[in-house]
Amino acid sequence: MSSVRWLLPDVVEQEVASLAGELSLHPLAAKVLLHRGYRTPESASAFLSDRLADLPDPFRMKGMPGAVDRIIRAIRSREKVTLYGDYDVDGVCSTSLLYLFMKELGAPPATYIPHRLDEGYGLNVGAVERIAAEGTRVLVTLDCGITSVAEITRAKELGLDVLVVDHHTVPPTLPPAVAVLNPHQPGCEYPTKALCAAGVAFNFCMGIRKRLRDEGFFATRKEPNLRSMMDLVALATVADVVPLTGANRILVTHGLQELSAGRRPGVRALKEVAGMDPDASVTAGQVGFRLGPRINAAGRLHDASLGLQLLCSESPETARSLAAVLDRANAERQGIESSILTQALAQAESLKDARGLVLYDEGWHPGVIGIVASRVVERFYRPTVMVGVKDGVGKGSARSIEAFHLHDALSGCAELLTRFGGHKHAAGLTIDAERLPAFREAFEKIAYQRLTPEDLIPRCRVDAVVNPNELDAHAVESLQRLGPFGQGNPEPVLVLRRQVARPRVLQPKSGTGSGHLKLALADAPELDAIGFNMADRATLVDGPVDLAFQAGFDTFRGQRKLSLRLKDLRVAA
Repeated sequence: MSSVRWLLPDVVEQEVASLAGELSLHPLAAKVLLHRGYRTPESASAFLSDRLADLPDPFRMKGMPGAVDRIIRAIRSREKVTLYGDYDVDGVCSTSLLYLFMKELGAPPATYIPHRLDEGYGLNVGAVERIAAEGTRVLVTLDCGITSVAEITRAKELGLDVLVVDHHTVPPTLPPAVAVLNPHQPGCEYPTKALCAAGVAFNFCMGIRKRLRDEGFFATRKEPNLRSMMDLVALATVADVVPLTGANRILVTHGLQELSAGRRPGVRALKEVAGMDPDASVTAGQVGFRLGPRINAAGRLHDASLGLQLLCSESPETARSLAAVLDRANAERQGIESSILTQALAQAESLKDARGLVLYDEGWHPGVIGIVASRVVERFYRPTVMVGVKDGVGKGSARSIEAFHLHDALSGCAELLTRFGGHKHAAGLTIDAERLPAFREAFEKIAYQRLTPEDLIPRCRVDAVVNPNELDAHAVESLQRLGPFGQGNPEPVLVLRRQVARPRVLQPKSGTGSGHLKLALADAPELDAIGFNMADRATLVDGPVDLAFQAGFDTFRGQRKLSLRLKDLRVAA
């Protein structure tokens, strides 16, 4: 694979001083904001705002009045409502959120989470017919439904009114629902387009509460506390890897505070099994790597409704029992994933000259191949489709790189696919196994047409070039103000140039892997720089080097110390 290409910033120091002065920012934070396009005090201030009052009006979302009218009519007339959620973190959290909200309104709905292996993604006609037969009048789809034209047509025939709450790419033909909530649909004025489904569901709850408040519904009953439910929105938003900007940044900021407080029994139990202090602060990184995967694990391997039960549980004992089940499922998922990854990397190695990878095999578990696809992309930096085949049917997950739009590419192969859906960076599909060779050829052809050799070089985007004397606790704390960090708002990457360093290789505690690289810097002996799994780069450090890193704090024996986490290093020119 080609070496990493560093993209260095071009920032005018006079602009840095001006922005820092206007907003009382540390110059390093101002540098990062300027590099990321926030060039005026107004735009930078808008980005930094995390006030709930700055959330957009939910009624700016197309379809909101109709959706609110129909659900309130169902609440007042006590019609049966069923929530149909996807089996991943976003679907489970969306369903939990709307269930708990409606329960507080005195109208608890029924819930339905499809089984990943038995029913597959999205609405299915069999489930719709069962739900109708059980007396449901209003069906709300959460994190699915936008492409379910046939299924919602059938629901309509059975007398169901369907409300679609989704965030996936909008097809040319919308399903015949009573209302569709999806910021991507044409004519929607909601400013943050990249909400996850839980973000859309939260706006739905805001709209319902506002309308009921205006109608005097809460004159004799307590209003639901939506702020207390923002932990569910933060879980979904981070786990679904949507950009942490605009409304998402506000939702996650306050949601992390709720996760940190750990007032929800299910969240508290989840923190415990993940090895976290249940009363400790929670970061977006911990949601993405420790909490989210455990909720996802049940849906990937077993029954996603376990996650729903956990998040809605009022009993600490029940929550601990469910969290333990999810933790075991996560451990099982990790073992399966490791085995498939070994096979996938070997297959990808034989195809590494292709600009797009389609990997498939009999028996690959469809619940984990999306995670494996992400690992293959990290290793080969190619858009990757992973397909597990069983009984002649392939179920696939795809992950992409910055320059390649997955949904558009799959649209170009649509005649070979049974069904597909998703967005730019992630997608899912179903295909007849006999068509896989033709699909591989078609996908590779599209990737070759749309990707240049330069597109296939991984990038390290640098936010600021610094000197060692600029790195102190105040500077790093100023950078942390720019969080929460994640997709669309990555943790800042800084560069120290022409550093003389003394390398040391540390063996990992597990005894496996290449080991870690630790550097002592001649110009800044008080700083530690560590590169995890970068021991093989130690031979580069025999002269001045440029270091790309993220700055943070380590606490050891009660003492807080600045530390640098290496992202890349290269011999200084």
